[in-house]
Amino acid sequence: MQPSRRNCLLASLALAVCALLAPRARGNTLTVTSAPSGATVEIDGVVIGTTPCAVKYPGGYFHKTHTVFGQRLEHSITVRIYMEGFTSQEVKLTDGPFEWVSLNGQDHGHYWLLKTNHVEAKLEPISTVFNQSVHKSLVAATGSAAAAELPAEKVVEIASPAVVKLRSSDGWGTGFLISETGILATNHHVAEGQVSMDVIFSNGARLLGKVIYTDRELDLAIVKVEGSGFPHLSLAEVGEVRPGQTVLAIGNPDQGLPNTVTKGIVSAVGPDRDAGNGTWIQTDAAINPGNSGGPLLNMQAQVVGVNSQKRSVSSDDRPLEGIGFALSASDLANTVSRLFPDQAPPPAIGVADKGVVSVTSEPLGAEIYVDGSFVGQTPSTLRLASGSHRIELRSPGKKEWQRNLEISKDSEVTLHPVLESSP
Repeated sequence: MQPSRRNCLLASLALAVCALLAPRARGNTLTVTSAPSGATVEIDGVVIGTTPCAVKYPGGYFHKTHTVFGQRLEHSITVRIYMEGFTSQEVKLTDGPFEWVSLNGQDHGHYWLLKTNHVEAKLEPISTVFNQSVHKSLVAATGSAAAAELPAEKVVEIASPAVVKLRSSDGWGTGFLISETGILATNHHVAEGQVSMDVIFSNGARLLGKVIYTDRELDLAIVKVEGSGFPHLSLAEVGEVRPGQTVLAIGNPDQGLPNTVTKGIVSAVGPDRDAGNGTWIQTDAAINPGNSGGPLLNMQAQVVGVNSQKRSVSSDDRPLEGIGFALSASDLANTVSRLFPDQAPPPAIGVADKGVVSVTSEPLGAEIYVDGSFVGQTPSTLRLASGSHRIELRSPGKKEWQRNLEISKDSEVTLHPVLESSP
């Protein structure tokens, strides 16, 4: 081949390559703005800046690539925009998946396309979504229900505003608010590995929640959303929970509608080493995947437990039915009291005539019995009705410790026995 012809061919090839590469080099820009501005922007869980901000993406992310050199977007993309004191927004940026097939028909795969190059979020002040009147109506309804059981539909009406769906990149679960300042409870296995989660309320409002505490042994996690005036639930003492009581579970089960309600009874109350430390309430109310972290409620709309798990197979692989477990609300109250000494969750209505007994022991983890009923493990803070009570502490390999206490209204008693070894 003559040099001139060879040079022409090489030049043509170079031009062709440049033409193929040109769309890839140009790219497009995704811009994210908000009102008000200055909101944090996360894309797939990674903070990329504050609004207004811009992100460069290859052109092939916005339109189907026409060359083998174009880049394809191989996953969906979600943006989350949030600011303290305001609701948050989460937007799915992509359509797909679509299928691509190579010219020879041998290679194929899936890709996604960005739906827009501009996202604008309007963030609402929390005060306009959750106002004090909502909180007051909840307290009033709960207070009127303290002396008598409510119909199931009334319990659900009272509780639902405080029950939330928690979402992360790994899935979802349920939680519920226990203070007007945005403290909410869920399971450790719902929040495990997360720094923050989307908190979605029954009215559709969405806030960013920060995971501030998890306990694997209790399967308990605490999440905090900023703001005040939130609807919330009161907690019942485990000593007031009895087998045979009617209970409701509220949650967001897989393949179910939001705030699904199931009904059952308390089957048993006590320790369960297989479930973990703490006091556990066994129930036959259905607890399905996605219900995790939701409240187990008595018929006064008070939380008796945090739904945690169910058992469907026996130790010898036989099917089981109606065996679910919830961590007692007393264990939750003790945990929150340690984390937020000035923002303890509200006790159940009707405990004004009670005193407080703080119980620790050496060794820790001793089982506590009040008037013959198991109520938890040390350390614990108990609210006991005025009158005489018998306190017992039991621990393997130790002598049982007993004491009779006279409790008066608003009294505060601290117990710290050293359990002696058994002979």
